[in-house]
Amino acid sequence: MNAPNTQTPLFRGTDLVKEFATGSAGVLGKSKTFRAVDNVSLEVHRGETLAVVGESGSGKSTTARLVARLMDATSGKLEFEGADVTRAKGSELREFRGAVQVIFQDPYSSLNPKHTVERLVTAPLVYQGRKIPGGARAFTRELMERVGLDPMHSERYASQFSGGQAQRIGIARALAVRPKLVICDEAVSALDVSVQAQVINLLRDLQSDEGFGYLFIAHDLAVVRQIATRVAVMSQGAIVETGMRDEIFERPEHEYTRTLLQAVPRINPEWDRKRKKAEAARAGRNPDAASDAGTSGADTAPDAVAAASSTEESR
Repeated sequence: MNAPNTQTPLFRGTDLVKEFATGSAGVLGKSKTFRAVDNVSLEVHRGETLAVVGESGSGKSTTARLVARLMDATSGKLEFEGADVTRAKGSELREFRGAVQVIFQDPYSSLNPKHTVERLVTAPLVYQGRKIPGGARAFTRELMERVGLDPMHSERYASQFSGGQAQRIGIARALAVRPKLVICDEAVSALDVSVQAQVINLLRDLQSDEGFGYLFIAHDLAVVRQIATRVAVMSQGAIVETGMRDEIFERPEHEYTRTLLQAVPRINPEWDRKRKKAEAARAGRNPDAASDAGTSGADTAPDAVAAASSTEESR
């Protein structure tokens, strides 16, 4: 098991709150609000992946938008490389957004279908007024090759690519500004299982090469198990449990976390046995008897992500 990182974090969010107005109580009454994010604190270190998991409506995607400063927090503090960026504006905000990039769930909705790959990939540099190294075409083709796309297709439009290929374009665009933190907001959930595996492998390889941190928002625990260093579990806008990946999967402490793990198909029989053994120990039962229970043929099915075909989705 990896030891927790004790170095100064790349990013830290402290007591983040986000409230949305839901109506008014009248002229003299107080406006009604819904608290989507409730005193969330988290941090991401260089070279690690913090996965934030939870059911739909748990507040994980809103949290990601707060971290990226795509929306402002009602209260709380955001720090990046030790600097307070909670209310950063102007050039300071542009610099922050250059260091923090987002890969969204639906690549087609985040890529303008009227723009070529070259224009899409170089857009962040143009927006920030930065020089494009080696020229737009050469720069784009180099990035396309890095993410596993044919560099000769730089003049094609996003709509001409498959879902998996379009997501790779989104990844190339994020890499264009050499970010330090990449936020993946359900970045693989809309892809076929086989393509998910390829994109996850790509994300891991890029992190190994570049050393940036990931904030990985997901609901699919099989995917999380493949990529996470640490896991934060969210429910009703709050983080209920945080820990190293194996600790969360094998020895979950919070009831909600245990419910999440029990509600999905067995991701791996060994993890499932370890989790059952830990639960039995907590309950004072025989751990060995618990670990032997439920080992039917269905339990030996391989991990869907790890066993996925390596054939690239194509159109």
